[in-house]
Amino acid sequence: MGTVIPLKKEVNDTYLELKNMVGSKLDDVNQQIKYKLASEINLIHKMTNYHLNSGGKRIRPLLTLASAKLCGYKDGGRDVNLAACVELIHSATLLHDDVIDKSEIRRGVKTANSVWGNQSSILVGDYLLSRCFEMMVEDGSQEILKLLSSTSSRIAQGEVLQLEHKGEIDLLEETYFNIINMKTAALFGAATRVGACLANKSKKEKDALESYGKNIGLAFQIADDALDYFSTKTIFGKEIGKDFYEGKTTLPLIIIFQRANNEEKNFLREIFKKKKRNEDDFSETLALINKYKAVQATFRRAEYFVNVSYDTLGIFQNSEEKKVLQNLTGFCLTRSF
Repeated sequence: MGTVIPLKKEVNDTYLELKNMVGSKLDDVNQQIKYKLASEINLIHKMTNYHLNSGGKRIRPLLTLASAKLCGYKDGGRDVNLAACVELIHSATLLHDDVIDKSEIRRGVKTANSVWGNQSSILVGDYLLSRCFEMMVEDGSQEILKLLSSTSSRIAQGEVLQLEHKGEIDLLEETYFNIINMKTAALFGAATRVGACLANKSKKEKDALESYGKNIGLAFQIADDALDYFSTKTIFGKEIGKDFYEGKTTLPLIIIFQRANNEEKNFLREIFKKKKRNEDDFSETLALINKYKAVQATFRRAEYFVNVSYDTLGIFQNSEEKKVLQNLTGFCLTRSF
């Protein structure tokens, strides 16, 4: 196993190093998205602008750009176009997620569905995916088209699997990891594999970069789930306890259910049978999370995937790009402290 990357109560500056490494290309990605989403339909124009300007670190398209650079891609703007595709898939899933979860806040601002309604959000999410597939076809690579289209399918399946197990407090850890593998890690892995595909690298190098992305994605999501019981709205940009109130069983809850006594297990079962949970329910659950140190245990799980991700880049020659990508692995653990 590689170097253990410790938790820090500060923003990891390797994210800024990543942005600097790709130069102006992230701006080019944003311009490409704006150009491709242009529409004469006023509501589409308003909603796409609002959603895409509402923040976000653009970590997935940055990973595509950086992976392409690591692999020596220099031939034109396909990296920008495909990084934009990756971001559009992510953005479309967020629009759909917010409808499913009845979310009102994302990244510290009102969600599109809370401003324009669920129907508009679903249709505009579909519009983003449609444009994305047009861009993939224009790129001309059957390999990349198959990769990103199958990834979109996996994300949708992950959403359905999560919905199927909503309110299931005794959720198996294996099922939880299946969900986050499909919902989150799949797109991270595709984002990094695209970079290797662009440079026509070997299967071994493509697989290594995909593994790097998937493991970062797993760590990213596990940390995100921990922060739901740990962070503050000001820093985190969403309602704290959001997963709990929605009846989503994430790793901190799985851990306390595994460690709880029979009385505590029965308490958890009862509150997750409810259609709605209240603040008292959340406070009592938070007390159990603190009692069993579930947040700390969750972050330790995330650290494991950080280390696996770090090690997968070992097959690449040492370079500034490799160093930045390896250092980035700790970002998902420190980003919201």
